[in-house]
Amino acid sequence: MFGRLMPREGKYFDLFNAHAELIVRGGKELSGMIGALVDKPGQAAGHADAIDDIERQADKITHDTLAQLHTSFITPFDRDEIHQLINSMDDILDIIQDVAESMALYDIHHVPPDAKALADITEQSCVRVKALVRLLHSMENAPAILKLCHEIDALESDADRMLREAMSKVFREEPDVRQVIKLKEMYELLESVTDRCKDVAGTVEAIVLENS
Repeated sequence: MFGRLMPREGKYFDLFNAHAELIVRGGKELSGMIGALVDKPGQAAGHADAIDDIERQADKITHDTLAQLHTSFITPFDRDEIHQLINSMDDILDIIQDVAESMALYDIHHVPPDAKALADITEQSCVRVKALVRLLHSMENAPAILKLCHEIDALESDADRMLREAMSKVFREEPDVRQVIKLKEMYELLESVTDRCKDVAGTVEAIVLENS
């Protein structure tokens, strides 16, 4: 049974779970913002403000987690893996914030419905990140964790496909070159959210395989 239950010193799992909750909130706000840019452009700014606040809260949790590494004698798993996990989780919200900021930077007030479909995939990926992080406290959950990791990987592949299809449509149908450039940047940032979720899944998978 050695290694099956993780030591809980330092409340690392509470911090991981709190950050993962913010990831889901950020993913939901992002999906809501993109949806507003499809149907109700005037409501997008509120989502962007919420994302900024969520990202600031997540930064504090990341700082607190890394600070605990300097004071905890016992950690639930390797210190480098804790560092990699919390930073990879923070990267998700950094990219989500980048999407929101790019809307203002490029003065984007309307996007095609394909953008909402891609944003929904990012939200689903964020939900699964939260689910796998919540299971990480016990290696008894290894099968369920690995299943979620595979689901995140599949969603990232779906996002890749959606990105290619959406860009193909933009190049065929959008006559304004400036709008093409703006949409390309936005689509690629949206897809990058699923890349960062996949990075978290990869880190968690390595932790599970090492400790189970």
